Amino acid sequence: MSTLFTKIIQREIPGHFVWEDEQAVAIMTIAPIKTGHVLVIPRQEVDHWDDLPEALAAHLMSVAQTIAKALKRAFVCERVSMMIVGLEVPHTHLHLVPINSMADANFGNAKMAEQADLAAAADKIRSALAAV
Repeated sequence: MSTLFTKIIQREIPGHFVWEDEQAVAIMTIAPIKTGHVLVIPRQEVDHWDDLPEALAAHLMSVAQTIAKALKRAFVCERVSMMIVGLEVPHTHLHLVPINSMADANFGNAKMAEQADLAAAADKIRSALAAV
């Protein structure tokens, strides 16, 4: 059975994409902790991140680093946090969140976002990626 993320990757469910390659995608989460909260997701459905093939894990980290640099350009932040939680969807994904304090990385702050706000944040990130 396909995960929610696979359905988004296959365009069965809409998503705001900021990155796509043969192995991974990056999309805006619908419930961001902060503006700019992005998910880096392998195309391959792997439930537990520690079961990722080593080469795919390395690729996800490389994509995450590239997107983190773009997030720093697109949003005022001291750092970009990266978290792998994995309880909400059984498909490995990395959370990238622009932060200025530890409180900014608190999932208790996640709120459903307006589609227009997600689209605007995605546009900023894609523009920043073009400059990286």
